[in-house]
Amino acid sequence: MTLENLAQIGKLKPHKPTREEIARLLTAVRRNLKDARHKDISSESRFDIAYKAVMQCALLAFMANGFRPSTSEPGHHATVIQSLPKTVGLSNERVIILDKLRKKRNLSDYTGEGIGEEEAGACVRAAEDLAATVEQWLRANRPDLL
Repeated sequence: MTLENLAQIGKLKPHKPTREEIARLLTAVRRNLKDARHKDISSESRFDIAYKAVMQCALLAFMANGFRPSTSEPGHHATVIQSLPKTVGLSNERVIILDKLRKKRNLSDYTGEGIGEEEAGACVRAAEDLAATVEQWLRANRPDLL
């Protein structure tokens, strides 16, 4: 399914990004990654902060492609993560990892299931990798937004 198809079924909305908007989100991603690396906070909080950076990266990718997720539609977290191959060419293997993190976040948020140090570390690494990929994609494909 293309981004245009997702827009036609109401999962996405057209969006014209600005340099300022992209700069704010990139700053937020960097700040969140820095915070997620702090070992003096709980693994659950580190996971949550890193997951937030993942979502901000995925949002950046959508915006740079001229869309925003329709947050009134259920499943918008899944939509932005699962669309990363279309937005920045992310491999399916990496999307599977990010989608597992999304599911773990849901379990933690809605059932209280704990998050261990290993899971927090995996989320931080995945967020760092995605941030690097999105920034590289922006430099190569949308330098006008940087």
